[in-house]
Amino acid sequence: MADETVIIEAPPVEAVEVAAPAPSVFRGRDDRGPREVDGVEKVVHINRCAKVVKGGRRFSFSALVVSGDAKGKVGCGFGKANEVSDAIKKATEASRKNMYSICLKDSTIPHEVTGSHGGGHILLKPATPGTGIIAGGGARAVLEAAGVKDVIGKSLGSSNHANVVKATLAALSALRPADEILRARGKQIKERKAL
Repeated sequence: MADETVIIEAPPVEAVEVAAPAPSVFRGRDDRGPREVDGVEKVVHINRCAKVVKGGRRFSFSALVVSGDAKGKVGCGFGKANEVSDAIKKATEASRKNMYSICLKDSTIPHEVTGSHGGGHILLKPATPGTGIIAGGGARAVLEAAGVKDVIGKSLGSSNHANVVKATLAALSALRPADEILRARGKQIKERKAL
């Protein structure tokens, strides 16, 4: 059996001009552009972690961020990434998702309260106008983001940044207005002058 070669003749191909594709409006996740930042964002702590690999050390970062609107809403977030800026961005997004409202009385808190989370314990007391925020570290960041201007705080437990922040958030979420406390005790609202 002999090999046969078949030749198929096709009509000549005409050259067609193709316009360059228009630049796409959608650029993936980064098409949002500059965000309007409304409120307060504070980086409480950045931790560097080193993983030892064959070629040396590989570093990664974690960030703890507190966000609030300075009008009674506050939340915290935690983010991890191989770059500091990415970790802060992730933590900021997480903190904005976890925001919730707290009860304030003018520029301070309505009553004394304690909060706990893990080994972190914190005591918060109301203060007269002009006192300022007497608290340090993560507790100060949370109180500033929440919009508290006059308060006295004392950390009574662990100094771990995450636990102090979460204990402060737990304390602020336990605050109740005087009217609600009076109703729970079965008292009339008009008796609140005695408080």
